[in-house]
Formats: sequence, structure tokens, C-alpha cells
Amino acid sequence: MGGIDKGLQLLKGKALWRHVADALQPQVTKLVISANRNLDCWRSSGYPIITDSLNDFPGPLAGMLSVMHQVEGEWFLFCPCDTPFIPSFLATRLIQQRKSSPAVWVHDGERDHPAIALVNREAIGELETYLAAGERRVMVFLRKIGGHSVDFSDVKSAFINVNTLDDLQRMQVPS
Repeated sequence: MGGIDKGLQLLKGKALWRHVADALQPQVTKLVISANRNLDCWRSSGYPIITDSLNDFPGPLAGMLSVMHQVEGEWFLFCPCDTPFIPSFLATRLIQQRKSSPAVWVHDGERDHPAIALVNREAIGELETYLAAGERRVMVFLRKIGGHSVDFSDVKSAFINVNTLDDLQRMQVPS
């Protein structure tokens, strides 16, 4: 989006990150934000801000690793700030369908959404090794540790994300 911070863009008068946080807050015991720029804006959210512990900010997995290092808990639910329509039962379904897997992610019936994932703390060591080897692909990592997708095809539209300013503009129009 031309270098702008997606999460801070407004959708129907509310920042994208706030749509996600409002949907996730009742589903989790603690909510934190992973961010590496515009930190003063993010700090004003009132939520703890976690910055990447790796210097070159190598993508979503680095944020996941930093969160798992800095926040207590056994399970971590990750969701990008550009998915403002997350369903109220996201965590419940992921938990119910995870079986014994250390990670699960959303599949909307057509495509995977590996950045919307439930990951167990036990993945930290493998994630550190994966990132140290220069790997960055979220889906490859989640599969490597034995993860699997969870079907959300009944709510496919809940996983529409904002990739461009045009996407954001289209979402502003009442449906």
C-alpha cells in the first residue's frame, strides 16, 4: 500500500487494527500488537506493543517469534491487521479442530490464510532454526511443524483482506 501502515488506515471511521482487535478481544485472554514502525501511534492503542527481536524485520514469522518470546502463554492466536471481518468464533473453531497439531490456520474454501493461525509455544525452537536458515514463508513453516488448515468456507468473506487503497475504498461502501 505504498509504504503506509495498513493497520492505521480507517474503515468506516475505525482503524483496521481496531476492527481486528474488537473481534479478537473476547476470544483471547491477552491481546498484544506486533509492530515495527509508527510505534507512538500503536502505543496509543492501549495494548502492549511487541517489536521484532530480529533486526532485519523478516516478515510475519519474526513477529510471531517475538510475541511468543515476550508474552506468556501456551497458545498464540495470530491475525494480521488487514482482515477487519474476523468472525467471533475464530479461536473456538481453530481450537476445536486442531487435534494434536502444534499449529492450525484458516482455509476459506479456496485459499489458505496462514497468517491467521493458532500456534503452540513448542514451535519456538523450530521457528528460530527456520528463520536462522533464511526461510520466511509462513505456510511452509506451519506445514513443516505438522500444522494443518481448518475449514472456514462457511464464512469465506470474513477473511477478505485489505491489500490496496482500492480494496479499502471498496469496503467503505455499505453492502
